[in-house]
Amino acid sequence: MRVKIISTALFLIATSSYGQSSTDYLRRVSNNLDKIKSVSYFSTITASAPGDTLTFSEPKKVYRKIYVNPLDSLVGSKTASYSSKDTTKIIDFYNGIVSGKVNWDKQSVLIDSFKNQRAPFRLVNYPFYTQVNEIIKYTLTTKDNIKTVFKDYGDSVLFSLKIINKHMYFVIKPMQIENEYIPKDEISHYDIWFNKKDNMPYRMRSKWYHTAVFEICANAKFNTKETVTFNEKNCYPAYFEIAQFIRRKLETAKSNLIGKKAPEWILNDHNQNKIKLSDLKSKVLLIQFTGIGCGPCHESIPFMKQLVNDYKTKDFEFVSIETWSNNIEGIKRYHQRNELNFKFLKSNDEVNESYNISSVPVFFVLDENRIIRNVLFGYAKSSNSHIIESISQLL
Repeated sequence: MRVKIISTALFLIATSSYGQSSTDYLRRVSNNLDKIKSVSYFSTITASAPGDTLTFSEPKKVYRKIYVNPLDSLVGSKTASYSSKDTTKIIDFYNGIVSGKVNWDKQSVLIDSFKNQRAPFRLVNYPFYTQVNEIIKYTLTTKDNIKTVFKDYGDSVLFSLKIINKHMYFVIKPMQIENEYIPKDEISHYDIWFNKKDNMPYRMRSKWYHTAVFEICANAKFNTKETVTFNEKNCYPAYFEIAQFIRRKLETAKSNLIGKKAPEWILNDHNQNKIKLSDLKSKVLLIQFTGIGCGPCHESIPFMKQLVNDYKTKDFEFVSIETWSNNIEGIKRYHQRNELNFKFLKSNDEVNESYNISSVPVFFVLDENRIIRNVLFGYAKSSNSHIIESISQLL
């Protein structure tokens, strides 16, 4: 994976319909965002699949607190998320050093110190307001090939940014990611809505080739006494058990299933038909745990469809199990839009736990007795030969 930090230079935008240049308006908004030291707000996030105009994920509403920290070049803020129904109950946090997930039922905190981090950035909840500010600053200074559009809706302003031929994230600093999954003609698309009463952003849509994410912010309170300081240890009981997240242990847990009977399941497919593992009688069964919105998962589809065609006369079957979305209508649209020629099922927490699913894609190769004979992690073009070899050895 190759990462580029974007260089800067001045980019001018045409005059807007509301009497000031768009450049001046963006600078004005950025100046307001620069003044934020802390903010609390309600955030609602949904997502949609490639080519789908409707959301497939259930809205996730949380209460967030941000504590801006300019010295933190990786995230830019300390952050904390709370239940939207009980804003005193912390769910997760980032304190500038580690992130943590708090499980109130199990009375535990899972800490990630990023020592085994594969991504080129920290996998945390990036603050809405600091993220929007970086998008604005990038727009005003970049030499990249971009297109911008402004629309005045009277009470709000829509700012649209398209970054041509680049897969761009804004994780405090603009970050371009290049790998074999990303199309060469990729367009990274950001739509941001500003409230003209206070010139603050309140909604954003981020769109890439593999997914689109929507975030709406409400009831924002800036620089209040309640959001001045943050110490996560004051947010959960001292007796909670602290555990360290180690990715290698999770993969070892999956690998430890090799040689064991595959856990039984009964799941609904995209048409709400119940499918049992025990009902699948092929000599070899390949199970993929996937996620709508996962880039490598989406890129595996052409190979999976071809694999099903190539082995249709063999005693073989392939099943894909969706782990990210619970929206059965969205799953159905995804199946139809991609013309999937294999079973596409919706997972549940019990199945995910029994197969130790914490990341996707993961492939399980089962023999005729439904013994797990191999586990393959992730997907790249080089994975094709390994998958084929694992199947062929059992046929």
